[in-house]
Amino acid sequence: MNDQQLLRYSRQILLPEVGIDGQQEILASRVLVIGMGGLGSPITLYLAASGVGHLTLLDFDEVELSNLQRQIIHNEHSIGTAKTLSAQVQAAKINSEIQINTINQKLDPKALSDIISDHDIIVDGSDNFETRFMVNQLCHDTQKPLVSGAVIRMEGQISTYDFREQNAPCYRCLYAEEGETEDTCSTTGVLSPVAGIVGSIQATEVLKIITGLPTLHGKLLLLDAKYMQFRTMNLKKDPACPVCN
Repeated sequence: MNDQQLLRYSRQILLPEVGIDGQQEILASRVLVIGMGGLGSPITLYLAASGVGHLTLLDFDEVELSNLQRQIIHNEHSIGTAKTLSAQVQAAKINSEIQINTINQKLDPKALSDIISDHDIIVDGSDNFETRFMVNQLCHDTQKPLVSGAVIRMEGQISTYDFREQNAPCYRCLYAEEGETEDTCSTTGVLSPVAGIVGSIQATEVLKIITGLPTLHGKLLLLDAKYMQFRTMNLKKDPACPVCN
């Protein structure tokens, strides 16, 4: 690292859990962020600020006025532009030294698998079961760590599925593909900062994976923001899971 980088990341380097070696690992890491919405916004901003050296931002939507209540990486001037481009511009304003690539299209499983294989960690900030199930399957197949988050109303959940570990549970251990209700923010609403809380925890999990710190692997963190309560549940492999068994 040069002097400018030592100064930029000094507050992070001061942490004994990170140090210079950990910061160098962060700078060398490659992270794919799926979804540039309420979760992807804080994830991208914090990972860029923390110095993740290579970020790839994946989304195929455009910014709409109704997004601005919670998708804090976008602004009024972004309306009508691709979310990936809007996010890239804002993240680059925070850290111009890192590489930020964008993918502004919906990918089929084969193309997405190739992208996932080219990254160290995958962060899922999508808002639908179809995408979450596909990303989970592909991360399992490629043995890539997956940091998954979801938010609705005043509730959120986060888990890390580290498929490098034997007997790692997966997202399908939590949810059966059939019969899941597809509640979304557009139909049930969401309190703006709740997305920020969940996304920030996801970004924290990414940095902990990179630096070798304990993560939510094997656990599910639940947030009830109405009463500001967190609850952690142990998550074990489902013997009937069609993905990880």
